[in-house]
Amino acid sequence: MKILVDTSVWSLALRRPDKFPMTVEQEATVNALADLVRDGRAVLIGPIRQELLCGIKTQTQFDAVRDSLAAFDDVALTTQDYESAAQAFNSCRANGVQGSNTDFLICALSIRHQLPVFSLDRDFSMYQRWLPLHLHAPVEP
Repeated sequence: MKILVDTSVWSLALRRPDKFPMTVEQEATVNALADLVRDGRAVLIGPIRQELLCGIKTQTQFDAVRDSLAAFDDVALTTQDYESAAQAFNSCRANGVQGSNTDFLICALSIRHQLPVFSLDRDFSMYQRWLPLHLHAPVEP
């Protein structure tokens, strides 16, 4: 089964400075991502690619992250995905749950393609209360 990997997981793997050691849980997350990539199961969308590349301070690091992601085609977003994302936003907001436009695009695409979301962002657990969203199981260290 393919897994839609969120910015938080990619960022941990590709943007974390080497001078900061990872926790056991973070290492397990990066290893789980490596397994998904090796198995051809990791899925990426354009808005996540953009989030990953935004805010990088050096051209060298930007190029390295961009080049690492070049192996992944973006799953195409449709008008239906944007409309579904807006509906998901409205449903969650009506129930007191806020989120970003990118998060709700991730939710919409995940639901349409039945792709579990692999994220470190706890907001997805909140969305799951109001949306038929599946999350990739947390990694045990």
